Amino acid sequence: MNTSDTSLQQSILVVDDDPNILHLLQTRLSSAGYQVLAATNGEQALERLAEQPVDLVLSDVKMPGMNGPELLQEIKATWPNTQIILLTAYGRIPEAVAMVQQGAADYLTKPFDGRELVEKINALLARQDAPAAPGDCLDLTQVGLITGNSPAMAAVLALVKRVAPSEVTILIEGESGTGKELVAKMLHRLSSRSNGPLVVVDCGTTQASLLESELFGHVKGAFTHAVQEKQGLIQAAQGGTLFLDEIGNISSEMQTRLLRFLQERTVRKLGEIRTSTVDCRVIAATNADLLSMVRQGTFREDLYYRLKVVRLQVPPLRERREDIPLLADYFLQLFCKKSGIKCPSLSASTLRCLTNHSWPGNVRELRHVMEASALLSDRIVLEPEDIQLESEPPTHIIDAPLSLDESERKTIMRALEQMNWVQKDAAELLGISRRAMHYKVRKYGIEIPLRGERFQE
Repeated sequence: MNTSDTSLQQSILVVDDDPNILHLLQTRLSSAGYQVLAATNGEQALERLAEQPVDLVLSDVKMPGMNGPELLQEIKATWPNTQIILLTAYGRIPEAVAMVQQGAADYLTKPFDGRELVEKINALLARQDAPAAPGDCLDLTQVGLITGNSPAMAAVLALVKRVAPSEVTILIEGESGTGKELVAKMLHRLSSRSNGPLVVVDCGTTQASLLESELFGHVKGAFTHAVQEKQGLIQAAQGGTLFLDEIGNISSEMQTRLLRFLQERTVRKLGEIRTSTVDCRVIAATNADLLSMVRQGTFREDLYYRLKVVRLQVPPLRERREDIPLLADYFLQLFCKKSGIKCPSLSASTLRCLTNHSWPGNVRELRHVMEASALLSDRIVLEPEDIQLESEPPTHIIDAPLSLDESERKTIMRALEQMNWVQKDAAELLGISRRAMHYKVRKYGIEIPLRGERFQE
């Protein structure tokens, strides 16, 4: 057995009230070259740490007296640089996930694989000793997301900076057009994997029959038209970050395969027998309510908790109105610089108009509005009449019972009218896939004028 000098100098405190598990962990970690201390409960663990600070704590969640969450709080308050990995029974995964959000480095479910545990500890302590990655010094605005002045966005960015250096899987939630992909890019750039690839997979627009081949790859002859071997996007993310956008759209079969990858970190190409190990960080995003899908039985609960180790909720633009003037000016200058035209300013009344708008398409809609306004107006100062905003229906008059379908139909119609009946542009404005737009048009029987461009597959 080869052991590095670094691991010989590092110490681990193991905390568990089960003497059999405690002995098993001591034996396994000692054989891996670590100095191992043991404690049978949380109070004893704190005494050990007071006598001899360690590099990492490996603790059970459920213990008599001081339990895992309470021990985590005490360690983080007194020894904030000490890494903590939690061991939990399968049924207590949500509690472990919550503790990761509170500062734990990672968690493992019981029964666990001893080799996986050692590999996880080795990687965690190696990153702790590694020099800071170039991305650590980046200004957050360099990845294209304006920080803004709102408390809602400030909270998101603070959490981004906190979890980016870790290896935990992250689920980004938010409405369409809020900037979830930009948050994923920021997490990648601020991580230790910033020199590796960021591979983006759009699970919403990729056909279900093709998604398996896209993610896992295939060998020549695996299926009709497989004329040559193809590397999957998961393998392409080796050493970097895999970003799974619109994760709520994947089929039940793909959910099973993805769960297996997240558990084992191995992939097998279609038509191939052997598996390959892939080292990448996984970030997922969705505009769907995955928890409701879990309750309805359309999304696997175990996959949900694997993806939601840390949850990032990106607020809609209407909940961060303080940022609208800053964002509007940023997009205006960005478009004018790209187009080589003189950049106008925004009058006070225009800023009020923008700030008071509801922005159903969120930041994406604001960007398109500012680009159109800069292109269509030749004024030095843009007034409200120069801004291409859809008029909003009054909210104080209700002529008929509320209907979700009718509300959705009106939203689709407004987007189509604003985009001159070009379905692909309306889909982009609303932040949905072209296929979803095509389905909505057929569902509600919306007639597309002949002058409009037909939906393109």
